[in-house]
Amino acid sequence: MQDQSIVSALLLGLLEGLTEFIPVSSTGHILLAGHFLGFESTGKAFEVLIQLGAILAILSVYFGRLWKLLVDLPRDGRTQRFVLGILVAFLPAAFIGALAHDFIKTVLFETPMLICVMLLIGGVVLLWVDRWALQPRYHDVMDYPLSLCLKIGLFQCLAMIPGTSRSGATIVGALLMGADKRSAAEFSFFLAMPTMAGAFAYDLYKNRDILSAADLPIIAAGFVMAFISAVIVVRFLLDYVSRHGYALFGWWRIIVGGAGMIALLMLG
Repeated sequence: MQDQSIVSALLLGLLEGLTEFIPVSSTGHILLAGHFLGFESTGKAFEVLIQLGAILAILSVYFGRLWKLLVDLPRDGRTQRFVLGILVAFLPAAFIGALAHDFIKTVLFETPMLICVMLLIGGVVLLWVDRWALQPRYHDVMDYPLSLCLKIGLFQCLAMIPGTSRSGATIVGALLMGADKRSAAEFSFFLAMPTMAGAFAYDLYKNRDILSAADLPIIAAGFVMAFISAVIVVRFLLDYVSRHGYALFGWWRIIVGGAGMIALLMLG
């Protein structure tokens, strides 16, 4: 039984890393896959805690950029404004996530049909936005005004509903507010760091009394696979969306959401 759980954790960790930073909803994919695999984690903590692998992946890929930001922060006004913008964008989701944590984990996470519906809706929205001839005004994340950062942060709150996608919500929000495709994805990367780290820390705290040593190998397996696959995605995603946009991810959401809905109706 433990071996089966490890195999499932490896598969789900791979899925987490591949989908965390693209606008298809990693949580939605993991919850649906876990449902059909019969995978149950303690307190639904696995699905959140393995995000640490994706966090470390983006930290490793962006280490040079992050180090420069840290060095420039005390003396460079542009860097200070950017870091403040990330904080402003992070706060709405942090506030709502803390208030609604139990409802999200016990109700929304346990409703696979809702996940399929949100995947379908998000796919249609992504295709619509990708085809809309928007005229971007912002091309560099370092120049995003604080008002834009706040609006993107409010869009991120939609991702409390599994199947919506944190990266999808922030990218669509940024595009609608005047960002170009590459900088929208890059801002989503930076915003992911405090958002996912905060979710990890809060979920670990909330589940501290029910997690046991038996859960550690399963979480560790998922974490390692999430890290490896997320590194690959982060290295190539910006160049891909700059050339091809987001249509592929919109169609992928529609296919997965539709297939999941059919499977749930047929199999339960």
